[in-house]
Amino acid sequence: MTPEQIADLRRQKYNATVTRLIKVHSDLLILRVRPDKPLQPHKPGQYTALGLGYWEPRIPGSADEELSPADQMKLARRSYSISCPILDDQGRLLDYHATGWLEFYIVLVRESGKQMPPALTPRLFLLQEGDRLFMGEKITGHFTLDPVQPEDTVLFLATGTGEAPHNYMLWDLLRRGHPSRILSVCCVRYRKDLGYLAVHTELMRRYPHYTYLPLTTREAESKGHKVYIQDLITSGQLEERLGQALDPRHTHVFLCGNPKMIGVPEKDRVTGARIYPQPPGVIEILEKRGFQADLPSQKIKGNIHYEEYW
Repeated sequence: MTPEQIADLRRQKYNATVTRLIKVHSDLLILRVRPDKPLQPHKPGQYTALGLGYWEPRIPGSADEELSPADQMKLARRSYSISCPILDDQGRLLDYHATGWLEFYIVLVRESGKQMPPALTPRLFLLQEGDRLFMGEKITGHFTLDPVQPEDTVLFLATGTGEAPHNYMLWDLLRRGHPSRILSVCCVRYRKDLGYLAVHTELMRRYPHYTYLPLTTREAESKGHKVYIQDLITSGQLEERLGQALDPRHTHVFLCGNPKMIGVPEKDRVTGARIYPQPPGVIEILEKRGFQADLPSQKIKGNIHYEEYW
């Protein structure tokens, strides 16, 4: 494909610009994207798509990719929850809706473990500020703060970049002065994988009712006594850090990240009974304590909410 053909495809397919790019480390990226058109109204917790052409280069070391000539003219797309920096460059609570851009929190996937190699992130990680890309005009998703009332405790439980929508929802709670306790947990392999740690540390200093609890599983001090989010709940450590019992009448739990952490149950085709994956995920642990997960297929809203597209 000639440079002229590539330039023409970019003009046709791309509708947004990278305004800021922060490399947390070689495999972790915070990306701000400004669409050409004004952003559509949306809610914290929702998601949209990002895309780059298959004609774009891929980062060295990613899995080999075989494309037909027709495939080379298509877009590689993926849905990403919208994140939020929470604070602006002066350290003030950001006026996010006035910025005109959206922030995304992205981990590099070099090998997918599937037949098809990862298509998008090896290309995203070669972007530079000012580069063009595709961003979906539609922003959607049911993972929102809609059911939360002022008297409710809010728990955000995430692994890795699953923290992204929680950052946006946390910003919204702080912006509107949510008076009740808020606790956010993020479980990662290494401390370097906590891309928003400094922000959350500052937020805890400013907001006494907010607690951020980072968990690492592969640091030297974690060996032999790893604590996953499920362990945090069953051991009572989460309630200890929260400073109160988990009351399903006045608590909403938001889950995003590794499906094993979330543990969405399936329905038995014969009996209709709910079958939880093993080992137990957060949903099973909390439902045994009186909580109820959302049942999207039945349009039932509980007090455990989770993102489904992971």
